Amino acid sequence: MKTTSVFFAATLALVCLQNSFAQNFESRVLGDYKARMLGPSVMSGRISCIDGVNKRPATFYVGTAGGGIWKTLDYGVTLKPMFDKYNQSIGALAIDQDHPDTLWAGTGETWTRNSVSAGDGIYRSADGGETWKKCGLEKSERISRIVIHPKDKNTVFAAVPGALWSDSEERGLYRTEDGGATWKKILFIDNKTGCADVAMDPSDPNILYAATWEFRRRAWSFSSGGKNSAIYKSTDGGNTWKKLEKGIPSGNLGRIALAVSPADNQVVYASIESKESAVYRSSDKGESWTKMGAHTYVIERPFYFSRLVADPKDPNRI
Repeated sequence: MKTTSVFFAATLALVCLQNSFAQNFESRVLGDYKARMLGPSVMSGRISCIDGVNKRPATFYVGTAGGGIWKTLDYGVTLKPMFDKYNQSIGALAIDQDHPDTLWAGTGETWTRNSVSAGDGIYRSADGGETWKKCGLEKSERISRIVIHPKDKNTVFAAVPGALWSDSEERGLYRTEDGGATWKKILFIDNKTGCADVAMDPSDPNILYAATWEFRRRAWSFSSGGKNSAIYKSTDGGNTWKKLEKGIPSGNLGRIALAVSPADNQVVYASIESKESAVYRSSDKGESWTKMGAHTYVIERPFYFSRLVADPKDPNRI
């Protein structure tokens, strides 16, 4: 009883103090007490994607889960918000390295927690992020990867996992050949299976690898995986696809991340969610795969920690 009384008295005192703030009491009531920011401290800080200018390494862009896009010119010492007028949930960034003031941004976070926000399409900037133009895919809800053709800059690929809470016909891999004026869906499985990742052979842009992902989040659960999660390969720029199976784990698969080595285009990596979640490596452009190993994150939360980046000079380092 005594503890309850003390707690009640303390609570009452806090309420009174709060009211004193609201009523704008004279400074002598509070003395030198000054307010300080205590949060948010839970979900505001997630970084969803990063891309940098190869020839100007001090310049890079950061996409965030709920804070838009930020740009730095000094290796991250200072950052400037570049996307405040638009959707604040970012899923993918891609810079045209031959024209680094041109970049694409896909909205909608793709690390599928129950707290993610939805996007409203894909955007393009031609002035280093100062201004942006929406270029379609408004109903995609989230975009996980953008790849720019190295020779034809009007050709861009966008991977769309799709809706988090429902079926969606908007899922799949898309291609534009006119700079975003129109888009064509070039890989579609069904309305439960989206495209989690796409990777291009750096030596041959006609060779593409795409990862499909069957998933669904509900208020009480999350289902990552199904019979339609798989790796596909195209050798004609995305017009036709074949499923890669040799060495890939059997059974239902979950989320898959992809990366082609710029140092050796024979080498392809895949982080595969399965009963034996691990990183797999191919030394023959995806025709066969070998299980290599896994970081704890890949094993415990493979649907969430699902991004591979290949070293540009060492084919054995990712």
